[in-house]
Amino acid sequence: MTTTNGSNEAIPTLQLLDPQGNRATTRGTKGYRDRAAALTPEDLRGMYRDMVLTRRFDEEATSLQRQGELALYAPSRGQEAAQVGSAYALRPQDFVFPSYREHGVLQVRGVDPVDRLRFFRGSDHGGWDPNEHNAGVYSVVIGAHTLHATGYAMGVQRDGTPHDKRDGTAVIAYFGDGATSQGDVNEAMVFAAVNNAPVVFFLQNNQWAISEPTIRQTKIPLYQRGAAFGLPSLRVDGNDVLAVYAATQEALERARMGEGPSFIEAYTYRMGAHTTSDDPTRYRTSEQEEEWRGRDPIDRLAAYLRAEGELDEAFEAQVKAAGDEIGAHLRTGVRALDGGAPVSTFDHVYATPHGVVSAERAWYEAYEAGDPPAQQYAIAETTQGGAR
Repeated sequence: MTTTNGSNEAIPTLQLLDPQGNRATTRGTKGYRDRAAALTPEDLRGMYRDMVLTRRFDEEATSLQRQGELALYAPSRGQEAAQVGSAYALRPQDFVFPSYREHGVLQVRGVDPVDRLRFFRGSDHGGWDPNEHNAGVYSVVIGAHTLHATGYAMGVQRDGTPHDKRDGTAVIAYFGDGATSQGDVNEAMVFAAVNNAPVVFFLQNNQWAISEPTIRQTKIPLYQRGAAFGLPSLRVDGNDVLAVYAATQEALERARMGEGPSFIEAYTYRMGAHTTSDDPTRYRTSEQEEEWRGRDPIDRLAAYLRAEGELDEAFEAQVKAAGDEIGAHLRTGVRALDGGAPVSTFDHVYATPHGVVSAERAWYEAYEAGDPPAQQYAIAETTQGGAR
């Protein structure tokens, strides 16, 4: 398969399942086809289930934000194959560094749906224990977490974990096309490359950095940026869950075996808004959106499973029931979230005690207790336009 950039230049793109749900047999893809062929019918149904549940989560979260229950939300509709397919390639010991849209990855890693929305509700700095799921919390500072991922991978490397495709540990960092313009991402790839760190840089190119198209950021296909740092790099059809799985599995195995970092560009499309504060009708056409609806990742896998006799009404009913359970769980759980005492915002800023944070906490506690000097200081800062 080939895709194009803004200049209509043909770009080689790995595809194993076409938009109609047919197996693709492009030359040079046998190794990837073999990886996808190893997936059992149960694996494929599991992928379908997690993709459908991710979309249901997405719909419910968007609805909750519209009802005023969330401060903001970043939809992932259309990117389910990129997220679920890559997450299925992970092993339990691997560690995930998400940005703020990887709801499908967290679905596969077992993070409670309500916990995924604590941050967007404003009731928690993160939402879950990263050690419990080997998945970091959402990162809103664009691209910063790629440095965290590289540092973690370098730590894994120095800890002397096994160089084995099954028992070794790999790290994966998810980010969007806009993040590739950030210095942090480029610095992370420098460190990863020269240290041969076991990390996979997974770019979800949904073609829009908020309202800016990819062609405003680069004149070359984004996967070539990885190659510029010496990373094995590949563009994959991000709406093809089989191709994403196969490409990510290969890259993770290479990392686990001590063969260094890789770069994957999953070429996909954000079918909804950047966040719930965004209006995509201001910068893209309905014709383009309709074209990409025809490449829907869930419909694609469903068509393949039906053709193989692996998707029947009974299973679809089970998945729908599971989606209804997630919806009810979110509506009840999110509305019940309590951020706790405001002073708790100082609890987990740093891993160890920090003088500035301790002083600010003491000031705030005095303010809450009605200490006049603290209150007067706050009023003075407000009237002078200051910010604490």
